[in-house]
Amino acid sequence: MGEVVRFVPKAELERARLIREARDIYEHVFPPADQADKRPDPDDK
Repeated sequence: MGEVVRFVPKAELERARLIREARDIYEHVFPPADQADKRPDPDDK
């Protein structure tokens, strides 16, 4: 009762998907500073 269903155009869903995908790629290439510190240093043995 009183529930509102919002129509989401395909273009908006695709835009959101592309933004999420681009963000994932960016974070893979440029990890956040807190995660970059956790990576093992190859010179440190």
